Amino acid sequence: MAQKVQPIPRISNYVVARFRDGRTIKGVTHDFGPQKKFFHVTLTGEKSAKSLEVLFSELKAVFFVKSLEGKKDHPPAKTGINEGFKTGSATKVRITFFDGETLTGTTYGYTPDREGFFIVPLEEDSNNLRIFIISDAVKQMESWK
Repeated sequence: MAQKVQPIPRISNYVVARFRDGRTIKGVTHDFGPQKKFFHVTLTGEKSAKSLEVLFSELKAVFFVKSLEGKKDHPPAKTGINEGFKTGSATKVRITFFDGETLTGTTYGYTPDREGFFIVPLEEDSNNLRIFIISDAVKQMESWK
């Protein structure tokens, strides 16, 4: 008897894409890859479920989130770093974008000649699971253990 082959499930990621010009889009992606030059976002809240091609060259960051609604009562992110935060072998980083926004988190693999790199937020209750930072959008990066 032939075994029934189960299809490989598609993995969906909720994302918020932040553009360098200030625009933001929210939706679901099935084809994000840090080695690519673009990916697609299917917009939420659209009756037609429109899918957009998003170029890394136009972005500053892609936020992989738990919920597209976010946290309405969440206080603004602190710019200071909790020195006691346990990071294991990861490096703590503070990223400043050209528009002045700053993010803090940990990273395992920052290489300036790559398209981008992932950070994990330092906040335990953050809506952000991980953030893909576009290297060309970064004005300054500070790191420490």
